[in-house]
Amino acid sequence: MWTSSGGALGRAEGGSGGRGWQTQPHRQTVQDTLEAALARFCGVADPVATVCAGRTDTGVHGAMQVIHLDTVLDRRMESWVRGVNAFLPPSISVHWAQAVPDDFHARFSARARTYVYLLWRGRGRPALWAGRAGWCHQPLDVAAMRAAAGALLGEHDFSSFRSSQCQARHPVRIMHRLDIEERGPFLVFTLRANAFLHHMVRNIMGALLQIGQGREPVDWMAQLLSWRDRKRGAPTFSPDGLYLSAIDYPDEFGLDQLDGGALLLSPFTQPPGNPS
Repeated sequence: MWTSSGGALGRAEGGSGGRGWQTQPHRQTVQDTLEAALARFCGVADPVATVCAGRTDTGVHGAMQVIHLDTVLDRRMESWVRGVNAFLPPSISVHWAQAVPDDFHARFSARARTYVYLLWRGRGRPALWAGRAGWCHQPLDVAAMRAAAGALLGEHDFSSFRSSQCQARHPVRIMHRLDIEERGPFLVFTLRANAFLHHMVRNIMGALLQIGQGREPVDWMAQLLSWRDRKRGAPTFSPDGLYLSAIDYPDEFGLDQLDGGALLLSPFTQPPGNPS
């Protein structure tokens, strides 16, 4: 049940109609829409304040997100899921609800986040995947990209991959995983880190594509890290194929339904056609 000590919601957002997570004056973001739906479900006039595990930018999708809120409303977990969903558009869906202790925080309690980037390879623009996958029409050297990705593993200063608008207190992050998998016409990039800087994944994607297209050598990735200079990096790549897919929390919180990877990869890696 939910008490004043709060609860956690998991949800997936799909499509490209969202304008990012964080609330904006136009009140059309995922946070704005979700908080308005929570207010209607709770029967209160003002939006219900929420905190999320990781803010997604405009054009970026969420196969999994976790938010927490404080409430005195006592309802069954299933009622929270079905009730809030009744007030949400088709592009946003609550998947589960759970009570959490006072010391839980959706953002600060998380140990790691995982992002997946879906990249379509083919000469023609993938109309069926518009807004849902990135696109590269040039041949890519996947082996070179994998070799370059290895330089990013471990703890580094990621200043060369950090947006000038990033508000993080420091640029040091720990990259636990960076896999590149070929699935038909797709390349599936999976990146797991303790946390990510603003535009970090999209800037890494831009650098990987420069290397994959032969514009830069494999060791350029390590050089970018050492330079710590965003101005020397690659252009920021499209948000279309980027998905927040998993969030890890300590076992003590008992949150075991936080991986949206299966939900994401099952439909998105069954290609509607072959690259031509």
